[in-house]
Amino acid sequence: MKVTAVIPARFASTRFPGKPLALILGKTMIEHVYRRTLAAQTIDQVLVATDDQRIFDEVLAFGGEVMMTRGDHPSGTDRLAEVAAKIDTDIVVNVQGDEPLIVPQMIDEAVRPLLNNPALQMGTLCSRIDRIEDYLSPNVVKLVCDQQSRALYFSRAPIPAPRDIPAAELGQRLNELNARRHIGLYVYRREFLLRYPLLPQTPLEILESLEQLRAMEHGIDIHVALTSYDCHGVDTPEDLQRVAAIMQRENLSL
Repeated sequence: MKVTAVIPARFASTRFPGKPLALILGKTMIEHVYRRTLAAQTIDQVLVATDDQRIFDEVLAFGGEVMMTRGDHPSGTDRLAEVAAKIDTDIVVNVQGDEPLIVPQMIDEAVRPLLNNPALQMGTLCSRIDRIEDYLSPNVVKLVCDQQSRALYFSRAPIPAPRDIPAAELGQRLNELNARRHIGLYVYRREFLLRYPLLPQTPLEILESLEQLRAMEHGIDIHVALTSYDCHGVDTPEDLQRVAAIMQRENLSL
């Protein structure tokens, strides 16, 4: 099966306009994401999907593949589906364009379940939560899974919620919860991805503002792979400085 990674990249951003073109140790963020994605063993092709000519030109300049997409997509999934409709592939991986330290093995961990099980239509990643601040934060999406690693629910609320652990003891007993953080890397069977944006929005999706709940509310299983790797997303210029410092400290520059 052919696996294509697509990196949606928009120039507009409320907190950080022009983020994909921000420089990190002399190279743009989109180049860092592209090259790390290309290093994943399960990936056959990497494409950047953008509606901005500046990003388009930058990807061509460093030798990457890029596709211009419409500018009126309501979500990254819609942009992904437009690309999927135009290419010959079996599996599409949505890699966030603001993860310049994405670890190639993380992508492989998310993709391999779909390669091994033809019945799976969608997959994603999670990691363990080890800070009480993350468990309580509505900005950190949590999830719970069944015994076969299928997602049961995603929420901004603290889940699972322990009935018998006092709130004052949560910080010390967090490991008892087996709480997991969702990582926004998605893997789709191409045929399902083409249908996904056409599914009607669902009540829980709207309530939590979590698009993956739409798939679950329509009866689609989401396989969740547990990773031990960390994520270092960039939402602000301050995040960019932090990522650059990590690259220098750990000699991770391209």
